[in-house]
Amino acid sequence: MIETAFPRQLHPYWPRLQEKTRVWLLEKRLMSGDKVREYADGLCYTDLMAGYYLGAPDEVLQAIADYSAWFFVWDDRHDRDIVHQRPDAWRRLRFRLHAALDSPRHHLLHPDPLVVGFADSMMRIYSFLPDTWNARFARHFHAVIEAYDREFRNRTEGTVPTVEEYLALRRLTFAHWIWTDLLEASAGLELPDSVRKHPGYRRAALLSQEFAAWYNDLCSLPKELAGDEVHNLGISLITHEGLTLEETVAEVRRRVEECIAEFLVAEQDTLRLADRLDDGTVRGMELSAAVRTCLGNMRNWFSTVYWFHHESGRYMVDSWDDRSTPPYVNNEAAGEK
Repeated sequence: MIETAFPRQLHPYWPRLQEKTRVWLLEKRLMSGDKVREYADGLCYTDLMAGYYLGAPDEVLQAIADYSAWFFVWDDRHDRDIVHQRPDAWRRLRFRLHAALDSPRHHLLHPDPLVVGFADSMMRIYSFLPDTWNARFARHFHAVIEAYDREFRNRTEGTVPTVEEYLALRRLTFAHWIWTDLLEASAGLELPDSVRKHPGYRRAALLSQEFAAWYNDLCSLPKELAGDEVHNLGISLITHEGLTLEETVAEVRRRVEECIAEFLVAEQDTLRLADRLDDGTVRGMELSAAVRTCLGNMRNWFSTVYWFHHESGRYMVDSWDDRSTPPYVNNEAAGEK
């Protein structure tokens, strides 16, 4: 369905993007040299962003790709802090990220590479659009940090959230609205509330992200079952709905396919919005073009997420020596000795 209806595309800057993000990971000490050489390209982090934010200026795409790579490293640190029972280390990192989000310039020399990488990313991302957009992005990411804290507590306590609890939390831990905000940065225009909150636009944005989150859950289910994790739609369905593994996979696939079908409806509604916005004024023409760009990239999210999960070494759990321990994790950056 994805291969037919959502053709794959890549930003022409992608080869350079891959190279520069690899250098950035080394410079910020987010991954060690041997991990970068062996795993960085195969993890396909830059492929994911180069297939999403088409049309973005090169420097915008580079900042987003570096931030995305940082996000994966942060996710791995969070996981290792849980696995190795380091609540104090996680608490310190959580507070530092909140602080760096509000004042990144003051954290560029922090001793923790993860904090420095985050601050550097925020300095660059905050430079593209007005302060109103920056404040919205910060508000959305503060919520993501707190959602990661709730996941930390659930996993350390062995609490499997109900399906509804999980779906609400997943929208935050997957950072639905962060990636949607960045569509505007790639289009070069902050959209007004009247556009962002339009039912068609908001629905299309949500469905593209829900697809990604649930497809991720489907593909990472073997890895997360091996690691005794509790945060996965499939695990919530097994625990609280009494489904078998086979029934669970079928149900998650059904939800994924439903996202695709409903997106196609919301997409048409949003295209009609773009037509109405183009009222003959310069502002109307700019808004209409930006909406079309953002919507086109929501569509690209389906294909780039699909291919990422089939090509990235992040999900090739059967090839790992230890199915519960990712071989690409940089122990130094993850707080391990």
